[in-house]
Amino acid sequence: MPNPVINQFGRSSGGGRNVPSASDLKDMFDKPAYTGPRPTDRYMTLDDVVQRTAAMLGTILLAGAVTWVALPDRLFTPVLIVAAVAGLGLGLFMSFTQRVNAPLALIYSVAEGVLLGAISHAFESWHHGIVVQAITGTVMVAAGMLIVYKTGAIKVTPRLTRMIIGATIGVFGLMVVNLIAYLFTPGGLGLRSGGAWAIVFSLVCIVIAAFNLMLDFDMIEQGIRNGAPQKMAWVAAFGLTVTLVWLYIEILRLLGYLNRN
Repeated sequence: MPNPVINQFGRSSGGGRNVPSASDLKDMFDKPAYTGPRPTDRYMTLDDVVQRTAAMLGTILLAGAVTWVALPDRLFTPVLIVAAVAGLGLGLFMSFTQRVNAPLALIYSVAEGVLLGAISHAFESWHHGIVVQAITGTVMVAAGMLIVYKTGAIKVTPRLTRMIIGATIGVFGLMVVNLIAYLFTPGGLGLRSGGAWAIVFSLVCIVIAAFNLMLDFDMIEQGIRNGAPQKMAWVAAFGLTVTLVWLYIEILRLLGYLNRN
């Protein structure tokens, strides 16, 4: 069987093939086998994640403020439904495909901002000061979980990760079942009716959302440590934003229940 190297670099007297010159061979040996990433490629850094998370949260706050001030009462329900469907659909698309970039993330943030602005305005109209309390609670829980994570008081192990993911799927499954039950029974399963079960369920959701923040922190740290590409910073920022939004809504709900009873 003919050797392919000999076939390529055979002597010219054996078939008219070109023989590399000494300078050609020197260039071949001097050329590195791997030149590393292109100069335009960068690894994900903590600054990248912070900047993108700030952009998403800032967009949510801006869209929420505009909705709070400018949304007419007659359009409250349709705008709420459209924003909820848009945010849920886009969020699921980015979660399952991991295709998160600046346009998609910011459009999602606008939808979430409109949704949160409308909900927050409704709660604030019912009980003055509740939104500030919910925002303060969200910041305190997030800061507390960051301290717990950084000090190593709770280690993010594979077993803990599986437990948190399982619990998250479980509570969202209950939310779906409760929503379906609303179609047949007033109050559904009672998980959002404002009673004792609703308070307990919101407390459980807040705890699970708080532990999801630890998973977000760990994902960011592992991505930076393992040299994840810069584009993954949008994925990390999206995950962190989703958890913070969920945490805020659950705290707002819980405060509403407590002020009602």
